[in-house]
Amino acid sequence: MTKIDDTFAEAFDGLFTRLLVTARDGKRLRRAAYGSTALPSVVIGRVEGGVERFLNRDETPDGRIGALLQFWGLHNPLRVKESLDLFYRELSYRIRQGILVVPSTTVFNALESDEKLDMMLRVGHCGDGYESEEDYLGRRMIRIPLMMGDFLIERHVGVGMGVAGGNLWLLCRNEHAALRAGGKAIAAISTVQGVVTPFDICSAGSKPETRFPEVGPTTNHYYCPTLRKRIPDSRVPEGVNSIPEIVVNGATLEAVKSAMRAAIHAVEDIPGVVRISAGNYGGRLGGHRIYLRELLT
Repeated sequence: MTKIDDTFAEAFDGLFTRLLVTARDGKRLRRAAYGSTALPSVVIGRVEGGVERFLNRDETPDGRIGALLQFWGLHNPLRVKESLDLFYRELSYRIRQGILVVPSTTVFNALESDEKLDMMLRVGHCGDGYESEEDYLGRRMIRIPLMMGDFLIERHVGVGMGVAGGNLWLLCRNEHAALRAGGKAIAAISTVQGVVTPFDICSAGSKPETRFPEVGPTTNHYYCPTLRKRIPDSRVPEGVNSIPEIVVNGATLEAVKSAMRAAIHAVEDIPGVVRISAGNYGGRLGGHRIYLRELLT
């Protein structure tokens, strides 16, 4: 059985919302789902997203195929209003440029929360004053006229606090094993409700310190296999040549733990996976420590 390191993944609180997007066909739906969540850039103070799962026609309000999407932003407890305003602005870009422009799409709120974002200001007014409101399927919707018909979005979208940054590092003998294990981990996580993997199989782990602060987080050089013989403080074990990172965000801490547990079980017996570890910064980044070995007790 693969060795599980005695370490923890360091996660943190984050703002998130959950949207249910529907479309007339699978091509349009996938375009909206993957396009709007494609750029995971929360590390530079923006918004990252992921596809939680795709839905059948009997699981959506309007009887069309759909997708549950999550979008995440940074939460600064000392600047709550500023954090929320920034999240709303960045979220509106994702909706306007990634969903609204895809023909036949409709957006429903999928997060019950006391805190709401009013979509009229930054999304509804894309109608340039020709937008309207109506009750549709028991929901208050904004209707925006477009050149290929109308785009509908629920006026108020819930926003809440979740847990971001849960992660696993899969220390593998080669890229083939890394991609196979990463795929198995992502598939296992997709069965857990309430979580997303915004980076899918991620080839880059970052660290808090950097020589180039204008860039933001830079490569975690200690764990770069190609640097093992070039730097004196490499932490890459002999025989390890590829280390994918799987990042998990979830509505609750328990959801993140369940996803990580499922991923570990999915990869622990795959040939070529030498060790399973996690990224942390000694507790400096976030308030949640998810100990890997405790996930298996």
